[in-house]
Amino acid sequence: MFKLFSSLRKEFLLLINDKTGLALMFLMPLLLVFIITIIQDSAYKMVNENQIPLLVVNHDDGKEGDKLVALLTKSGLFKVDSQNRIQQKALRSELLARGKMLALYIPKTFSAGLESNAGDVSTILMDDLGLEHDTTDKPKVDMPSLSFYNDPVLQENYSTSVMGIIQSYMSVIENSLMIDRMYTSMDLGDKSEVLKDKMISNRVKIDQIIATNNNSTAIPNSTQHNVPAWTIFAMFFMVVSLGSNIVKERISGSFLRLKTMPTTFMLVMFSKMTIYVIVAVLQVALTFSMGIWILPRLGLPMLAFPQNFIAMAAVVFMSSMAAVSYALMIGALSKTEQQANGFGAISIIIFGAIGGILVPTFVMPGFMQFASNFSPLHWCLEGFYVLFLKGGSWHELRHVFAFLGVFILICQVGTYFKLRLERII
Repeated sequence: MFKLFSSLRKEFLLLINDKTGLALMFLMPLLLVFIITIIQDSAYKMVNENQIPLLVVNHDDGKEGDKLVALLTKSGLFKVDSQNRIQQKALRSELLARGKMLALYIPKTFSAGLESNAGDVSTILMDDLGLEHDTTDKPKVDMPSLSFYNDPVLQENYSTSVMGIIQSYMSVIENSLMIDRMYTSMDLGDKSEVLKDKMISNRVKIDQIIATNNNSTAIPNSTQHNVPAWTIFAMFFMVVSLGSNIVKERISGSFLRLKTMPTTFMLVMFSKMTIYVIVAVLQVALTFSMGIWILPRLGLPMLAFPQNFIAMAAVVFMSSMAAVSYALMIGALSKTEQQANGFGAISIIIFGAIGGILVPTFVMPGFMQFASNFSPLHWCLEGFYVLFLKGGSWHELRHVFAFLGVFILICQVGTYFKLRLERII
């Protein structure tokens, strides 16, 4: 017991003297969680909560253009800025000058074109039904075309979604005109209002259901995504400290001198692993505490802990062991500290990129999604996602534990045989 305590004390003193390593392991995750969560939360709010700024120029000579603007404003989805004095040719420059991302131009013939098309549809329907109607020829106006402008920096899927919303309100106006024209042709007067109200109010509703295993209705937010993700990223970055530590002790002959001492090499390695597993757990405690107490004070969502605390502790331990084992293997395989630091840091960035830390895996192409299965960071993150976002149980974690267990075993065996070849063990 005394030998174990002495070995732990030695490793602890080595760790606290590594100022750069401590900064990477504790300061970096705090900054990453703070910065990335704020940025992503703004994107979440832009899509889910904030109104979409929309510059509208309505040059319509009729009343349907005003109806469309009223529907867009009433929807609550848009923050409509009506500037009807702007000419269409100047709309591009006005869009950029006003700092807007989206603009909609309604032409002069908007109402006339819709009414002409409604009249054509009504005529075809009345003829098919064999009903009498007004056969007076009316001037034909081509179907109008709205002009939708968007800033080139805006993502295409976002612009497409907005156009889909505008198109749905256009359908309301078109259907209303067609019903009015048909009822007028049949001399039914104002009775069309009953049918229009029925068509509008009788739409199929869509209920959003979050697919979790604990019947939770909480919608995932930026904090639940980023706090675990960047904590894992920082945990694996201990390769800079622990990996270079292993190389330094190999080069200096510290491992060889252990053979002449009463302590054992395995005790030293166990002490290193214990100290760095504790460091990883402290990283989790620090960043998770930030998600609970600090981020909410900045107007960000609070990190909600899963109900299965024992399963979360198991995921934290397995993730910590995976990070420590990888750092040990890099330290054993590297010939210099520069190799350990360079290869270790770059490999973690690559693992993070393909593992869903930097970019979610579901937006990646198929071959990259397959490659993500070989990233230990992916499985660590999946473990936290199962608990935090899906309300998962031990059964859903079986693949996470299986992969991390195999990864830890490979790293430990690789470290053992490399040190064995160098006759250190």
